[in-house]
Amino acid sequence: MLLEGKTAVVYGGSGAIGGAAARAFAREGARVFLVGRTAERLQRTVSEISDAGGRADFDLLDVLDQPAVERHARTVVDRASAIDIALTAVGFAHVQGPPFSDLSLEDFERPIMTYSRANFITAKAVAPHMARRRKGVILTLSTPGSRMAGSGFLGYGTTCGAIETFSRILAGELGGQGIRVVCLRPDAIPEALPISHAREVFEGFARRFDTTVEAMLEARATTGTLLGRFPRLDEVADYAAFVASDRAGAMTGAIANLTCGSLVD
Repeated sequence: MLLEGKTAVVYGGSGAIGGAAARAFAREGARVFLVGRTAERLQRTVSEISDAGGRADFDLLDVLDQPAVERHARTVVDRASAIDIALTAVGFAHVQGPPFSDLSLEDFERPIMTYSRANFITAKAVAPHMARRRKGVILTLSTPGSRMAGSGFLGYGTTCGAIETFSRILAGELGGQGIRVVCLRPDAIPEALPISHAREVFEGFARRFDTTVEAMLEARATTGTLLGRFPRLDEVADYAAFVASDRAGAMTGAIANLTCGSLVD
């Protein structure tokens, strides 16, 4: 198994990508600690992992509370002796759809502040524990909005650009301590709509163009990706497990394109 004997912390473990990654990490042998705000979803994922023979625990935590996140990281080390992998897959409600002329400063700033703060705080909490052992992997999460030009996603597109830049520079900060940093960049994942905040976000676009979220995504996948579809949750989760493993040990400072070809590097 790719992650046998490793310990992974998944921030945002109650979300679609976080939960899928947690299951993939556990399937590959890692002990997983899920962190989130929704106990029912966290417990469901922990039960699924346990039923499949894996090891998982969950904790309720606000990832924007730096002292609490740092205390939690210490408790993980107390319980499992190490933190080998940290994935920050948190999601925060924000506004998409309105053009620049209708976008308020508050709606522009909200995703930039919350996502940037969350990624900084979680990396700050786990990095010292990884550095002491001179090994570890920090995974972040972005979207193609970081590279696309268009209307209706100025705040979140700026946010994703910030996450990718943060990830590249953080790799330079931590590489000398044996810590790798990789940013995962999937595109929209339709099967995540019932699980995550994505539907609420996409509805702003759907209303603007007088369509449904499903119809909007289907049209964009068909005409806007090379593979004619968006990535599946299991594809993103399996790649996260691979890149967190020693088999990807030479990879850091990278943005992993998991868009099915909506962007081409």
